[in-house]
Amino acid sequence: MKRLVGAIAILLFLAAAGVTGLFLFQRESATVPIEQGYGPSPTLPGPNRTLIPTVNAAPASAWPDGVTPKVGDGLKVEAFARGLDHPRWLHVLPNGDVLVAESNEPAEHDDTGFSLKHWIAGLVMKQVGAKVESANRITLLRDADGNGVAELRTIFLKGLNSPFGMTLSNGIFYVANTDSIMAYPYKDGETEITAPGEKIVDLPAGPINHHWTKDVIASPDGKKLYATVGSNSNVGENGLEVEGDRARVIEIDLATRQIRPFATGLRNPNGLSWQPQSGELWVAVNERDELGSDLVPDYMTSLKDGAFYGWPYSYFGQHVDGRVKPQDPDMVAKATMPDYALGPHTASLGLTFNTSNLFGKAYVGGAFVGQHGSWNRRPRSGYKVIYVPFTDGKPSGPPRDILTGFVGADGKAMGRPVGVAIDLKGALLVADDVGNTIWRVTPAAAQ
Repeated sequence: MKRLVGAIAILLFLAAAGVTGLFLFQRESATVPIEQGYGPSPTLPGPNRTLIPTVNAAPASAWPDGVTPKVGDGLKVEAFARGLDHPRWLHVLPNGDVLVAESNEPAEHDDTGFSLKHWIAGLVMKQVGAKVESANRITLLRDADGNGVAELRTIFLKGLNSPFGMTLSNGIFYVANTDSIMAYPYKDGETEITAPGEKIVDLPAGPINHHWTKDVIASPDGKKLYATVGSNSNVGENGLEVEGDRARVIEIDLATRQIRPFATGLRNPNGLSWQPQSGELWVAVNERDELGSDLVPDYMTSLKDGAFYGWPYSYFGQHVDGRVKPQDPDMVAKATMPDYALGPHTASLGLTFNTSNLFGKAYVGGAFVGQHGSWNRRPRSGYKVIYVPFTDGKPSGPPRDILTGFVGADGKAMGRPVGVAIDLKGALLVADDVGNTIWRVTPAAAQ
């Protein structure tokens, strides 16, 4: 009842405010080109806070019949599978089968009581197609005849709890639910797992589970898992005491089931991927909001064991966020600079390194990044898949657009890209959660 009364009060306030109320949503906008928010040294103007956060979401819906995203020069895109239920994340098995986590947030995941910010955010998330019930399953897709389209579709695992990350190691299939990592026996070619799962470890969840997505990847030797745990707030506003085991990538020793922090100060990390040239573990991170359209760029970075990356006290090294109480100058002083900015508010979630030669030498070893798209930047950012070239294990140039066209000239979105993966032939797969489609990108001359 308190939430309803609060919502009605805000509606009455905005209605009474008329043009002034709308102006609060629209007055703030970017001051530097989006291109300057990419790379190892992004432009970071001063914060531009407003009474009410900038709201500029693209209302999202499924793709009309016969319409697909646009591709970069020399590329083509086709639907690998359609008619899925909010596909978020991808994993390719050794035999070429593609696993899709059909998932969304848990029913109750942010129990912080009514607030204007949360109310606005809920409306926005519904508008952009993010408020659908979670299917809580993993679906297997198989392209048996090799024509780039999946003919076989089966439920691989069901009864999960907002699953997201997946990894296979030494015959064990691991799933990162929102509250735990589960393990299942797997044999090559299986289309369904019916064996009961074994819980490896619990993951932070609880009544406040602000960033519910948890990714997981196995070490090359199969002895350890690495998992992402996002923060419980934007910038510590729910109290720093609820952030003690969050905003980090953790390491799990499979022999002892012991957990230790591997890298901390990462607001919302996802997209764990091993860089093929350096052997380093990389991750994509969604940075903080409400400092204006230019701040703060999301980023991808190699993870240094024991490093602290700033959240919530600072961003991109020692840029202090004055909203955090209490401040901690000692933590700011040791904050590690991320490797590569991915543009402010782009919601860069998917990250995978290209280990194939299908796209040619210029693409080998680089990173494909799925950018889910902004809701609080003017003009909008993200809503596309990009490629960042790498040389000798490090980013070596500006990003290239791979898949675009998710936002039309009318400002409305058709689908939204999330997870990315490389299939057995070297093609790029893209999970489109609002479009309920898996897209497959190849060179125009390839199958």
